[in-house]
Amino acid sequence: MEEQQNGQRGGWGPRETSYDKWQKGEGIPIYTGSHVGDLHTAEVKPWARVGQKGAFVNLAAQQQNDGWIIEIAPGGQTEPLHHLFESTYYILDGRGATTIWQQGSSKKQTVEWQAGSLFSPPLNCHYQHFNLDGQKPARIFTATTAPLQINIARDEAFVFDCDYVFKDRYNAEDDYFTNPGKKIATRRWQTNFIPDTRGFKLEEWKERGAGGSNMFFVMSGNAMSAHMSEFPPGTYKKAHKHGPGAEIIILSGVGYSLLWYRGQPKQQVPWKEGSIFSPRDAEYHQHFNSGPEPARYLAYTFGALVVSNTMSTSGADVSEKEGGWQIEYEDEDADVIELFENECSSHGAKVTMGHPLRAGRA
Repeated sequence: MEEQQNGQRGGWGPRETSYDKWQKGEGIPIYTGSHVGDLHTAEVKPWARVGQKGAFVNLAAQQQNDGWIIEIAPGGQTEPLHHLFESTYYILDGRGATTIWQQGSSKKQTVEWQAGSLFSPPLNCHYQHFNLDGQKPARIFTATTAPLQINIARDEAFVFDCDYVFKDRYNAEDDYFTNPGKKIATRRWQTNFIPDTRGFKLEEWKERGAGGSNMFFVMSGNAMSAHMSEFPPGTYKKAHKHGPGAEIIILSGVGYSLLWYRGQPKQQVPWKEGSIFSPRDAEYHQHFNSGPEPARYLAYTFGALVVSNTMSTSGADVSEKEGGWQIEYEDEDADVIELFENECSSHGAKVTMGHPLRAGRA
């Protein structure tokens, strides 16, 4: 289990919050720090609220959002769940179904899922997960806005027992989870269910470098956002920074990320399919595909990722020389490309990207 960093919670300070108290009272493991190496195998323990095993993933010393791991026994089911905060589920292992309904309504809808699926029960609905495999457990992960809501309300009963129906978010429309969705802007897709995140077609995002592609998803009317990015083997993305609350799950590929603040050593975080990591507020981070296959990741964020010491609400793909938050390849430290070349060599991969510092050294 990762060690909590210096007892700090970003802008929340060292004091114990309402969310801290609630979380400790749930009696399950709590993962902190910057990363968890493998969500498939991370320790989980019985969770009375859910009726199955679970763990919290609270990374990057922030309380905007959190992550929950839920493991459902073969042929098992969770307790009905209901809460006044958003949650977006990614399926790690197994196949199953989730039944969703509104307070006071007898109409229920069911979403069938498999490993790689992504969906979000609408705000304050009731829902229940079922493992349809009688031989193997199912393991699912959700990012939630529980920390924000619990710290605002400071009343557990209100957060978990409120019966208000948000009809503008969900009114049991027949095609709510079967409609394939639509493009609403450049690299923006509106949908409430993605059957297979690994096969979803992405769009080019040349500003972020590495010949990568990306898509942001608007799901269930949420303020919380999810997006996917993919970049080729032998390449890496430009470094940048932004506000807290980005939870990044690796969907495919082998590589590492660097996390650092100016003037401090860079932390190297290795990753593979099933890893999760998170940069802290305004912490630079950079992603490297040092393996032989394309790397794809899913990132959860809450709203606009504002850097706390600026008034800007954009700039993650704009050079720092132009007032943004991104370090261009020609401006990065020389040891970045040197480390990448060594990592690629150790994984049997070849550096395929052009790089101004590399070209100058040849």
